[in-house]
Amino acid sequence: MTKDTPVLHRALFEPRRIALIGASTDPSRITARVQLYLQKHGYRGEILPVHPRERAVLGLPAYPSVSDIPGEVDLAYILLNTPHVEGVIDAVAAKGIPAACILADGFAEAGPEGQALQARLLATARRAGLRLLGPNSMGVMNLNAGMACTVNAACEAPTLLPGRLALVSQSGSMMGAIMARGAARGIGFSHIVGTGNEADLTAGEIAGLLVDDPQVDAILLFLEAIRGPQHFASLARRAHAAGKPVIAYKLGRSPYGAELATSHTGALAGSDAAAEAFFAALGILRVTTLEALFELPPLVIGRRPPAHAHRAVGVTTTTGGGGAMAVDCLGVAGIEAKRPDARATALLEAAKLPHHGRLLDLTLAGARPERVATAISALDAADDTDLVLSVIGSSAQFKPQDAVAGIFRAREAGLRKPVAAFLVPQADASLKLLAEAGIPAFRTPEAAADAIRAYCDWRAPRPEAAIPAIAHDLPARPDEADARGLFAALGLASDAIRLGDGEALPAGLAYPVALKILSPDLAHKTEVGGVALNIPDVAALTAAMAAMRARVAQAAPQATLTGFLVQPMAKGLGEAILGFRRDPEVGPVVLLGTGGIAAELHRDVTLALAPVNEAEARAMIGRVKGMQLLAGWRGLPQGDLDALVRAIIAVSRLAARADVAEAEINPLIIRPAGQGVVVADAWVVPSP
Repeated sequence: MTKDTPVLHRALFEPRRIALIGASTDPSRITARVQLYLQKHGYRGEILPVHPRERAVLGLPAYPSVSDIPGEVDLAYILLNTPHVEGVIDAVAAKGIPAACILADGFAEAGPEGQALQARLLATARRAGLRLLGPNSMGVMNLNAGMACTVNAACEAPTLLPGRLALVSQSGSMMGAIMARGAARGIGFSHIVGTGNEADLTAGEIAGLLVDDPQVDAILLFLEAIRGPQHFASLARRAHAAGKPVIAYKLGRSPYGAELATSHTGALAGSDAAAEAFFAALGILRVTTLEALFELPPLVIGRRPPAHAHRAVGVTTTTGGGGAMAVDCLGVAGIEAKRPDARATALLEAAKLPHHGRLLDLTLAGARPERVATAISALDAADDTDLVLSVIGSSAQFKPQDAVAGIFRAREAGLRKPVAAFLVPQADASLKLLAEAGIPAFRTPEAAADAIRAYCDWRAPRPEAAIPAIAHDLPARPDEADARGLFAALGLASDAIRLGDGEALPAGLAYPVALKILSPDLAHKTEVGGVALNIPDVAALTAAMAAMRARVAQAAPQATLTGFLVQPMAKGLGEAILGFRRDPEVGPVVLLGTGGIAAELHRDVTLALAPVNEAEARAMIGRVKGMQLLAGWRGLPQGDLDALVRAIIAVSRLAARADVAEAEINPLIIRPAGQGVVVADAWVVPSP
């Protein structure tokens, strides 16, 4: 938040005068829509069409240029074709307009020429203090003020449903799609913004403008990429302090989705695992189904993240099949439908309600509102669940008032936990009743499970961490020995010895040893014959060095060879891959997974934003399946997981080194408890 935040908020969301540069006199043209929608939906400010030849546009006085408009202007929407946009940015900036929205595409997403054009626009705007929304932006709406400054065709609707959810979308078309889906359910929006290419204003910065807006209870994000991660971090912390949840739906979970998101907006794509770690660390709830994006808010508005999530729910149903679907989808999402515990069981028995199994099925016992309310209250009393899910059958479609009455009664009687509903039939009237009451209601079991999983995963944003500097010189083209030196500076020393060509072997080596070629060009030495193991003595080592040099020179003639690395053979109980990377979207991340040559095949890995603390490092270990074998699983000997925790923390400190793009230890050998870890192989990639 800066001193300019109130000015920018007013310019975008409460503008008193809007200039439409390139407004059309033809009402069928897309460039005429903004004026038509502003007039149609009750904008109370002044609309200022700009047209070089016409004196009036669709009944309003027009101006030849933006500079001819008398007085101050709060917002300019540039509706011109791409080649003409650059020519008016100077005039908009000179007019002193605080914000401009650009509709046209053909900028960063269109290749080098478009990138250069976008860069010039941004440079001009920054010199004048002009903030840009877009290019490729479908505009901005404040539905509570009747301001539909957009070309999105969803505004053809007779009315727009206002509400208290703000939506910031990088996709212009999804602005209208989500608004329309919400309206069909009785869910309205306060603000809707399309950020497009985000040459200047990012989704995180725009959303940050809405944190202090009294019209907003929750902020929804539809994202194709993460630009300006610092804006999201500021947004998340301020929103948490204000008690306003932030919910994100992000493309890129598949490589194909990531490719499309990149080509659409010209953004660099990071890994989805990094994005997942980013959202988790910042306390941003991530959903994977579109409907959960606008169905989740009632579950989290007015609540704080669970202090300790059981990742379990109590489920009551008036339809056996529908209840089973919900339980199944919850299980796929990693959420258990729990049998009633002792407290819940006692209450159910007192009410003479059945309580066998994971599903409290009231189908045959009778689904009268008072019985449903009693069942919900009993499940709410359980000490080992996070919420109660009520599954409703056909009555939701044909008797909406009766179908939801039990939920209303239970809430009125007082509940400790959230209660949510999954309506099995198409039951629009029941969904609207629940939405109006602020009760989370889901149209599909998949969306219900997705939202409940997001709620159980919800955490407070982690505090910003100070990272101590790491004093160590790194050459421009490091080999493995250089990488080991960097890790040693982090506290992960190794007993490997570097040998140059013709250098005498040191006395006192502890055989057997491993021998590796050194080269800044060979990240995977095994593939070119650059690794030899279990060398028993001096003579064998000498012979192995000569043979290895010849073998590698033939297999990789382009590689620069800088010597050899010799280290004692090490054994342990397991192997890990421990890495660091500057993700192009979210920044520094640390990776932990099962290690060795099959690490890339199994992909048993987890990521976290770097740096991490001890609790976060232990949580990472808990998420890697292969690490459970080292925790004494089924009587197996325990590995030194305390040493692994220290190693994770150490490697995550590379976040302080801007000159390191990537670094990796693979494998990191984990010895028995109390015996530490061993760096078996290391690699580092300097930042370009």
